Amino acid sequence: MTALGRRAGTAAAVLTLTLTASLAGCGSEDEGSAASGGATRQPGSGTSASPSASESSASSASSAETSTDGGAAHPPSPSGSAEAGKKAPGTPEGGVPEPGDVDGKDPGEVAEGTLTAMWTHDTTVDDGPGDAARRTADAGWLTPSYARQLGSRRAGPAPGAQWQRWADHRAYTTVALDRTEDAAKPEDTDTVAWRQLTVTTTPHGRDGWTREPASVVAYVHLVRKSADAVWRVADVTVR
Repeated sequence: MTALGRRAGTAAAVLTLTLTASLAGCGSEDEGSAASGGATRQPGSGTSASPSASESSASSASSAETSTDGGAAHPPSPSGSAEAGKKAPGTPEGGVPEPGDVDGKDPGEVAEGTLTAMWTHDTTVDDGPGDAARRTADAGWLTPSYARQLGSRRAGPAPGAQWQRWADHRAYTTVALDRTEDAAKPEDTDTVAWRQLTVTTTPHGRDGWTREPASVVAYVHLVRKSADAVWRVADVTVR
């Protein structure tokens, strides 16, 4: 587990409001356009890496919760009680990593920083799970088009019972990351890279309440304009 993974710092499993935010190959409009070749593919799967492949899709961005009190199966898309642009989300308990905290030319570090930010939630500063996605977009971890996708999505259903339960306990989350690369992962090129990590999140109430950790596997598609440029995340798919 890397430093960012161990620091787990406040991260997020916040309830699984299908993030699906995510992720739908936005990189084609940015730095990875020629390299990414348009449609994103999940390593070794032969299927589109868009969240529609799982139960959430960036295009639909339907915020559905899981039935458990555990963590999020997807990084929640910008949704909930606050519309995009309503306010800049505050800083969660423990803080979140910034692009300047990692080596931008290391795709693994960029992937880990992005996932930590995406799954970091704090009900005392966030109106809903979607604030984490907006925070990540605003921080500069993502390609411009992916950042716009996550930052401008309008509200879907308001945060449900799970988020409210967390809010009742003034909960925040911690996250741990483990690199779990698949043998079928494509080789890195100068301008395109894939990383696969297991994201484990745990909610903690400030009143001592907690729930069991929940884990998901995240596929991160990174792109950059040239071999001497920094990496940015163009898409995230979870399962």
